[in-house]
Amino acid sequence: MHGRLKVKTSEEQAEAKRLEREQKLKLYQSATQAVFQKRQAGELDESVLELTSQILGANPDFATLWNCRREVLQQLETQKCVGIQDLRRLPWPCAYTASPEELAALVKAELGFLESCLRVNPKSYGTWHHRCWLLGRLPEPNWARELELCARFLEVDERNFHCWDYRRFVATQAAVPPAEELAFTDSLITRNFSNYSSWHYRSCLLPQLHPQPDSGPQGRLPEDVLLKELELVQNAFFTDPNDQSAWFYHRWLLGRADPQDALRCLHVSRDEACLTVSFSRPLLVGSRTEILLLMVDDSPLIVEWRTPDGRNRPSHVWLCDLPAASLNDQLPQHTFRVIWTAGDVQKECVLLKGDGTCSLHPLQQSPSLFSSPGCTLQPPTLSPGRQEGWCRDSTTDEQLFRCELSVEKSTVLQSELESCKELQELEPENKWCLLTIILLMRALDPLLYEKETLQYFQTLKAVDPMRAAYLDDLRSKFLLENSVLKMEYAEVRVLHLAHKDLTVLCHLEQLLLVTHLDLSHNRLRTLPPALAALRCLEVKYPCLHPCHGRFFSSSSTSEVCPSHKEMCRTFHLEQVLQASDNAIESLDGVTNLPRLQELLLCNNRLQQPAALQPLASCPRLVLLNLQGNPLCQAMGILEHLAELLPSVSSILT
Repeated sequence: MHGRLKVKTSEEQAEAKRLEREQKLKLYQSATQAVFQKRQAGELDESVLELTSQILGANPDFATLWNCRREVLQQLETQKCVGIQDLRRLPWPCAYTASPEELAALVKAELGFLESCLRVNPKSYGTWHHRCWLLGRLPEPNWARELELCARFLEVDERNFHCWDYRRFVATQAAVPPAEELAFTDSLITRNFSNYSSWHYRSCLLPQLHPQPDSGPQGRLPEDVLLKELELVQNAFFTDPNDQSAWFYHRWLLGRADPQDALRCLHVSRDEACLTVSFSRPLLVGSRTEILLLMVDDSPLIVEWRTPDGRNRPSHVWLCDLPAASLNDQLPQHTFRVIWTAGDVQKECVLLKGDGTCSLHPLQQSPSLFSSPGCTLQPPTLSPGRQEGWCRDSTTDEQLFRCELSVEKSTVLQSELESCKELQELEPENKWCLLTIILLMRALDPLLYEKETLQYFQTLKAVDPMRAAYLDDLRSKFLLENSVLKMEYAEVRVLHLAHKDLTVLCHLEQLLLVTHLDLSHNRLRTLPPALAALRCLEVKYPCLHPCHGRFFSSSSTSEVCPSHKEMCRTFHLEQVLQASDNAIESLDGVTNLPRLQELLLCNNRLQQPAALQPLASCPRLVLLNLQGNPLCQAMGILEHLAELLPSVSSILT
């Protein structure tokens, strides 16, 4: 355990162990039966303590017997009443308990027994828990002695996390200053860098010692403290590159504090008569602590909040239906304000009369398509048919995916990156070093290092194939974060995630305003329920090529002049939601999408028609392409699907 080599035993030692096990078995069979009989009969006396001592002294991991001892100790404490001979005949509780001296003697004997059990097994859950319970019954426990006990056991095994848990309990009860405990972790880390519990304890103590304004207990550190910790941990993982403890602590140092409570986005749709709001953390609206107030034109409006998927579980996104009176055209504009009482934050947006904010046509969002030589096609002009308004925080301004770096911190991290690359050349099989290189690149500049990061992911998967699935998911997370950043910098609402080898979708609450999403040619196995938050997914747009002046089928793109072939393929064929050529088995996330009209699911792994049931909640879905899925081979599949999805007029199998 913990990297220590097992010592092989001789035949004589193995025989001695066998006899010892047989003896324990006989003891269990006789003593345990006697204990349970006495317990059932209500005979909780000193004899039960003696019997349980015989068993627990040899094997402290018998949890039921620790429960029996607690019952006996409570009974003995009560029976030592002054002037009462037979407590059980009284119809009322005894008001006279044991004297402090008698109780102290009883507890002292029990503490001594517990210490002997810990010498048998220092990692016994039941023994440490029983010690916590016992000290909690003393009016004035000797916490200094307990700290010394912890120090002795950590001298034997500095990574005994049971003892570390108990020490944190004692330090809390004794109100030990965090600075003293931090000094204790310093001494153990200096003695042995390979001490995960010490590093973890530091991550708990440092925020207490250096609290930051507007930061919770897991907040980040002041920069001067952070830089010192980076230097300490760098010494650790360069001393022993193959030990994971320091690498984990370094990852915590690079991390971010939990985001402050905030309303990220507020969206109002006149077409759907719906208001949608996204938050910085999952909420359960309607609970006593999570209350949302909606003000329309400075007047309160009582609404019923629900999650997009209809499950009403903790979610980043909540929405409500708006009454017609709140969307009438009698006023030049309507102001919507949502107040989150628990977070003490609010956000406001304006919906103009008759039409809201008309988003750009995808062709308008790609002006480079109209700059090719000889191009006479003009960007389309759209009438303001879709009516909506919104207000949101910028992903780039809020640094949602990374911390803002000062010059000094950036310099330190850049130096660490170069040092880790040098270490990786010396230790090419060190997975912790490779992962830290990736994380440092993410902390410094995720877009600048994107290509190099993907190369390091490939190397890391080859070095650590057992964690390939985790690494694929982490890579997918980083790629999606980068794509969101690029979309924000381009100031568009179109997100292309095709051909990125994604295995998971995350941060979907950041895509509330996305109108077009392409997920094709990835390795997705499911479309998660959070996908239902994408309320703005649009219908497809026709090709507007002037030479033909008509819509094109998928086969007619060959007739388009070369300068516009890519444009037609990109925008004419792009559907509301493209998810072809994945490994999708579940559609739980494709539910309650009000604008979804066409869905491409070609070449996936949908096995049963029942997997398509969530699509029945999409009121405008008219075209569904299932070609290349196993369910298409079933007899009578079209009739079954027509019955399951009666509103879908075209189903391709």
